[in-house]
Amino acid sequence: MHSSPNSSPTRRIVIAVDGFSSCGKSTFARLLAARLGYIFIDTGAMYRAVTCYGIDHGAVQDGRIDRERLIGMLDDIDISFRFNPARGASDIYVNGVCVEDRIRGIEVSDAVSRVSRIPEVRAKLVALQQRMGAEKGVVMDGRDIGTVVFPDAELKLYMTADPKIRARRRYLELRARGEEVPEEEIERNIRERDEADLHRAISPLRKAPDAIELDNSHMTLEEQMAWIEPILAERTAAAAGGAGNGK
Repeated sequence: MHSSPNSSPTRRIVIAVDGFSSCGKSTFARLLAARLGYIFIDTGAMYRAVTCYGIDHGAVQDGRIDRERLIGMLDDIDISFRFNPARGASDIYVNGVCVEDRIRGIEVSDAVSRVSRIPEVRAKLVALQQRMGAEKGVVMDGRDIGTVVFPDAELKLYMTADPKIRARRRYLELRARGEEVPEEEIERNIRERDEADLHRAISPLRKAPDAIELDNSHMTLEEQMAWIEPILAERTAAAAGGAGNGK
């Protein structure tokens, strides 16, 4: 059994995990945060939560987004995370209502990339994310954490995986929740989201110059944890010594 990252020199840092949809960013980041005793913040879930609210209130319908209506709703949307001991992880809430299961469905997945392109939506959520991470000791995953939200993060990771493998993982995840969605539809959605994320005008997905790439196409979660240990030890040691320059 390999040693836990908890054995690394202690200084709390910000860990930014960026990458493509359905490549296991949230699962990886959640487990890493749990092992370190850090706060895990799933920023993708935050954009999905706004999308879900828009669907419920008529601003997102049949794939169409009423941009002005959704922008007008932003001040009414309160997003929070609460630890769920049954899952050993935090669930996301909108105005006090848990939406953790709903935000992973195909209806939200089909619309979230377009919602996330709206500058007013991004401004609201980026400001909230920066407040959440101001005290360090966070693992935050998304598309623009290392480039926009925390460009000075002590450790930046860029995760990727083969689209077919990502589609298979999401298919199994949905099926485990009782949702039957054709695997080819999921792959189509993933490829469309990749295209949208890479080419959107506001905060496109890109690898930060000082980010370390992790292709987990053929890695188990434990293998990913073993891979990150020496990197994490080096970065926390550098931060403790006042040399946390991300190099």
